[in-house]
Amino acid sequence: MALSNNVIGAINFVAMLLSIPIIGAGIWLAMEPDNSCVKILQWPVIILGILILVVALAGFVGGFWRIPWLLIFYLIAMLILIILLACLVVFIYMVTVRGSGHLEPSRAYLEYHLDDFSGWLRRRVQSSYKWDRIRSCLSATDMCSELNQSYRMAQDFFNAGITPLQSGCCKPPTQCGYTFVNPTYWISPINNAADMDCLNWNNDQNQLCYNCDSCKAGLLANLKKEWRRADIILLITLVALIWVYLIGCCAFRNAKTEDLFRRYKQGYT
Repeated sequence: MALSNNVIGAINFVAMLLSIPIIGAGIWLAMEPDNSCVKILQWPVIILGILILVVALAGFVGGFWRIPWLLIFYLIAMLILIILLACLVVFIYMVTVRGSGHLEPSRAYLEYHLDDFSGWLRRRVQSSYKWDRIRSCLSATDMCSELNQSYRMAQDFFNAGITPLQSGCCKPPTQCGYTFVNPTYWISPINNAADMDCLNWNNDQNQLCYNCDSCKAGLLANLKKEWRRADIILLITLVALIWVYLIGCCAFRNAKTEDLFRRYKQGYT
């Protein structure tokens, strides 16, 4: 029985280690400028990782110090957390399955349309109250000003691989036909009626296209890319946690069987 309990403790130590990539994924999301402005996914991921760490620690203590009620708590709580993690992995995949960029003539970067993304993501940015807060946060970053330092010539900018957020927020939509002066200053639109965003563009460096739907779409495209990366980490960790949990269940069952057999032998003798 001591051997089985030691195995349970060792398995839960592995589960503790598996909480690290989950917490790390949440911290990485929190450090990204766009996610730090939106504040949707990072805290649920971090909290879930911390809960897995605490429950695994309880299982580790219960295994090495042979505390049955703590092991039972671990088995129940970890099952619930695994189910929650699985739901989170599926949810992230479902809300990011839609939304991709569109090619424009003579442009290396892509343009993004808000309607291409899932309804759940769109609702996170369509409310004027929510968007005012996000816009203020985005405009405080240097994502647009750094374009002016990197690209002086129009052709260099048109061939640049800028981020979806920069494509949507720092310049007017290509179909408006604005003339390039620098990456954040454009003049003489040819077709203002092509899109409402053509009218929303402003050369004021504090406004630019932050009021445009293309900016909201670029933000969602950025979120999609980062959430997908985090989702891969969560999926791999989920599979590992399931294996660790199943091995722990088998070790716990063996420990109980050995305990019953020991009691039977003591009663028999």
